Amino acid sequence: MKQIENNTIISLKDIYVEFDGEVILNHINLDFKDKEFVTILGPSGCGKTTTLRVIGGFLEPNEGEVYFDNKKINGIPPHKRNVNTVFQKYSLFPHLNVFDNVAFGMRIKKIPKDEIKKRVREMLAIVDLKGYEKRNVAKLSGGQQQRVAIARALVCDPKVLLLDEPLGALDLKLRKNMQWELKQIQQKTNTTFIYITHDQEEALTMSDTIVVMNNGVIEQVGTPTEVYNEPQNAFVADFIGEANIINGVMIDDCRVRVLGVELECVDKGFGQNTPVDIVIRPEDIEIVEPDTVPLTGTVTDVVFKGVHYEITVICNHCEWIIHSTESAKIGDRIGMKVIPFNIQIMNKMFDKPYNTFEAEVVYSNEQENTITIKLEDSEIDIEGHFFEVGTKIRAILPPNALSIAGDGVGDLNDVYIESVIFKGEHNEIILESDNQKWLMQSDQDEQVATYVPLKFDFTKARFQVVEGDT
Repeated sequence: MKQIENNTIISLKDIYVEFDGEVILNHINLDFKDKEFVTILGPSGCGKTTTLRVIGGFLEPNEGEVYFDNKKINGIPPHKRNVNTVFQKYSLFPHLNVFDNVAFGMRIKKIPKDEIKKRVREMLAIVDLKGYEKRNVAKLSGGQQQRVAIARALVCDPKVLLLDEPLGALDLKLRKNMQWELKQIQQKTNTTFIYITHDQEEALTMSDTIVVMNNGVIEQVGTPTEVYNEPQNAFVADFIGEANIINGVMIDDCRVRVLGVELECVDKGFGQNTPVDIVIRPEDIEIVEPDTVPLTGTVTDVVFKGVHYEITVICNHCEWIIHSTESAKIGDRIGMKVIPFNIQIMNKMFDKPYNTFEAEVVYSNEQENTITIKLEDSEIDIEGHFFEVGTKIRAILPPNALSIAGDGVGDLNDVYIESVIFKGEHNEIILESDNQKWLMQSDQDEQVATYVPLKFDFTKARFQVVEGDT
């Protein structure tokens, strides 16, 4: 038996899930500590609800093991796990009052009536519904219905409560109130809460630990402060709060070049002249006189947001966002001061050679100077190059040689958009086809977790004959 850390109540080991050939969870490993409020955060389609279903027993993984209190629980049905679930649709029984809804599970377990009465009243007090026992659930507000659903799930004393976006159906003001109430309920009951959301504010407000997921993998696990202040990559920085994410080069330890300017930072160990992503939060930029700092720019927009001004600045053709309690005028030339501690350096998300592939020439016409190559399931015509049929070539494409086909027909079709991150000058988009990932630059906003046709501009490509071929 694998040993699990003492305060770990649930452990996922190498969990792999796929549906119809599509990978949903890609060998994730994750531990949940007892009595913690853990939020799994990520965009639609990232795998967070599938993770919850695996924990709850509603879905068996294709591979991997699930442990509860150091015991493997693969194959154990949901009703035999010491776990309850609250869904976005609360699934209350409309013909039963509040008391009977909360008592339903205990009656199924044939718990004595006096014990049921005592525990229901205690639980209703915890969720602030004391005195509502005889109310018709259909006449309750959305927030009250949610608290009934939580009371029903908690009254049977599960060690873990799973919550699948339970605030999604509530209006903004009620949702904010319920965030605080959920945290209070979790602390009063000493129950482990595993909460699913795509709302970063919910995660930052309620959680002891945040798990950030994307495209079936875990990008980062940490406290709200760690995830916000020390994101591990550009996806996390972009998804949690607002951030200026800029391409840079780590010159050496504690020295980075960004937009042609060298700045001091506190990060080490990236090597020399290493391409990196640089993250600077808008609130960490101070507006100063332009002749006092190396980073300067021109103000292009100012919006008052109540507690601060959101100021857009163009610096070396790159768009920056500043949050400041002091305003500026459109057209002003300003300096942007950032202390070294607030410059976060991260490895590139795309750490392998991108847009490089090998393919065999399946047709060639020397007179017309054209070839056709076989790439994955597509045959692609390339003009302006000639290689003999059967030659294996390597093509190298820069990010600006890729685009999404406007006519719906691409060189590769059904390519999955994995992430879209604004880098000040353009969006940097990572896509995935059957056999590899692709990096594209675009001025257009694209929708994550969608499938698109991908077009290549081979006039920007470099071609090499793979060694051993002629």
